[in-house]
Order: sequence, then C-alpha cells, then structure tokens
Amino acid sequence: MAYRALTEQEAVEYVKGIPGLFSEGAELTSREIGDGNLNLVFDIQEPASGKSVIVKQALPFARVVGESWPLTIDRARIESEALRLQHKYVPDLVPQVYHFDGELALTVMENVGDHIIIRKGLIEGKRYPLFAKQIGRFLAQTLFFTSDLGAHPYDKKALVGTFINPELCKITEDLVFTDPYENAPTNDFNPLIRREVEAIWNNRPLKLEIAKLKYDFLTRSEALLHGDLHTGSIFITENSLKAIDPEFAFYGPIGFDIGAVIANLLLNYAGQHGLQKDQGEREAYREYLLETVEDVWNEFVSQFVQLWHKHAKERSAHVEGLWQSYVKRVIQDTAGYAGCKILRRVIGLAGVADLNAIEDDQTRAEAERLALSIGEALILGRGGIDESTDITDIVRTVTERYYQEATTV
Repeated sequence: MAYRALTEQEAVEYVKGIPGLFSEGAELTSREIGDGNLNLVFDIQEPASGKSVIVKQALPFARVVGESWPLTIDRARIESEALRLQHKYVPDLVPQVYHFDGELALTVMENVGDHIIIRKGLIEGKRYPLFAKQIGRFLAQTLFFTSDLGAHPYDKKALVGTFINPELCKITEDLVFTDPYENAPTNDFNPLIRREVEAIWNNRPLKLEIAKLKYDFLTRSEALLHGDLHTGSIFITENSLKAIDPEFAFYGPIGFDIGAVIANLLLNYAGQHGLQKDQGEREAYREYLLETVEDVWNEFVSQFVQLWHKHAKERSAHVEGLWQSYVKRVIQDTAGYAGCKILRRVIGLAGVADLNAIEDDQTRAEAERLALSIGEALILGRGGIDESTDITDIVRTVTERYYQEATTV
C-alpha cells in the first residue's frame, strides 16, 4: 500500500485487517487524538469488549509547522524498533507493539488510555510516589543493556547503525543546542523576557559550555537514548508508568535522557510561581519536585551500578575505580543537558504547558526568568556536581537569590 495519511475510518479498516487484533466483524470506533508536534494518532475502540489500540502514523512533515518543514517517515521505523527493544528490558514500562507497517509509516500498539500524561498531573499539583523508581529503572535498564557495558560489541555496533536518525537528531541539534542561543527565526519567547534572552545570546562562557555539550551529543554514541523523554512522553497512574514516543531514539550520551527528565521536573518547579497561588503549598510542592529529582538520579545510579557489577560484558569495565569515574561524568552531563533543555523550552520553538498555562503574561515572565536562571546555573556549574543533592542545592540557591532580588527591585 503506497503511503498516504489515513482518515479515521481508514484507520479502522486497516486494523480490521490485522489478524488476531480484534474479533471478526467487530464494530470499531476511531478518534484522532494527536496533539503532538509530528504525527497522527488514532484511538481505535471496540465498545462491546472494551478492547482498544493506538494507531500512530508519521506524517511526512512536522505537524507543528506544516508542509514547509518536511520530515522523513522512517522515524516511524525508529520508534517501533525502539519500543520493541525497550519493551524487552522493561515490559511493564513501555507499551507493547502489535504491528508495524513501513510503507504507511504506521505502528499499532497497546492503548494506555487509563494513564494520563504526567505533565498534566504535575501542573495540577499531583504527587506520584512510584515515579522516581519507575523512571529510574527505565533509564538504567534501557541505557545499560544498549551500551558497550551491557551489549556484545558486535550487537551494539549493529544497533548504532539501526538507529541512525539524522533528521530528528538535526531537530535536536538546532532546537536544543543552537537556535535558542542566537536570534533565530524559530525562537518563540515571551517578549517580556527579551532582556534576559539577549543576555543569554551574549553570554560567551555559557555558550561555550553549551557548544561542548552539543559536541558530545554529536559524537558520543554511549547507549540507545529515548531522545525526547520529557513529561509529555510519560503516561502515568498512581501505580503504573508507560514511556512513549521514542521516535527521536538514537545512540548518544546517557546523560541526555536523564537530563531531559530532570529538566521537565524543574520547568514545573519554576512554573509553580504562577500555577500555585498559596505560598505554603507552592513551597511544599517545590520540595516534592526537588526530592523527586534526587530520587530519579539515585534510583538510576543504584540500578545502573548493580547492572554494571552483575552483567558488564566489557572486560575493562571491571578495572577498579572506573564505575565511579563513569557515574561522575554522567551526572555532570545530566546537569548540563537538563540546563539546555530548560533554556530551550523557554526561548525556543515548542514551549511547555507548565509555563504557558500561566495566564498572566507578567507572572509567566517571572516564572520564565527563574527557569532561565536555573538552566544557566546548571550548565555553568556542572563541573562541580558529584551528587544529586548538588543539583538541587543549585536550584535552591538560584531560587532564593531570585526572590531576594525580586523583593529589592
């Protein structure tokens, strides 16, 4: 079947033709629910049985911009293969893939409709006591077993080839590491923070550190990354988590994925300035977010190091002192990439609801200034970070200074 974008009814007819998915003659309904930047997403339901699946189809352009921004539909293959590989290591944390069609760039997968996007829950001030353990395990398992530490060298090198993803990597290279730090046409920021944005454009030490992080992103093929692990790509309930949308998957530095998770927690932390009016509630929720940042890192490193000692295939991995040096570099990378992700979401294309949901422009600008200050501090201070508490100490220090300066103006 030649490529074409499916309608809701065509999506129904398509899944009816997949053996074993639904019973013969099943009455199905379809609803297009895609609210992302790139794809069509159909929720296919069989009301009589309650069974449902998700059909995700890649469009040949970026949906957020339109046909003027063409994109490869091979990203659908990347996503499908990444989901299957991640499901191999953490089957409870990744939706199951039922079917993939390369011609239509289409994946049929498990519906996680009883979950919600965690970003929505965080904006509403909800707490998820299992989140850090779940996402920490996802990160440790998927990153370790696709790295030179946990994979046979032939297998790892073959996977690097499988997940070459130049077009979507280029999006990250531009939107995370380049455009926000110059006067690029893709930037989309609150005019009230233009002075702070221009200061970033002219901050040479900051731009040098970002350039170093970008170079590592370009050249260090450590493990298979999700590539876009923000709080809009994580579905959750009180007891369950599902990581979705790995179409940006590629081989890169481990700290990039961990940094993406932490950055989104800290974007919500900054957004609490306008999301929660009660000061006591705001401070309590911010402490919860910082504790979660620490717990995410601590769970990741605990599991990663256990896997290292038990399963490392690379003989040099057992040289005394290597794992400690490796982990230290990863946390410093994590802090740097978290900072880049924060700055990019405030300045560049496609911001986050944690900030954009703040209706008053001035209040939103205040939250955005705090986010920018946190992002800069993490990037510039990453060389002095050894533990997760060093990250949260930076955030607390920046926040205290920010509010002190605000009261003296």
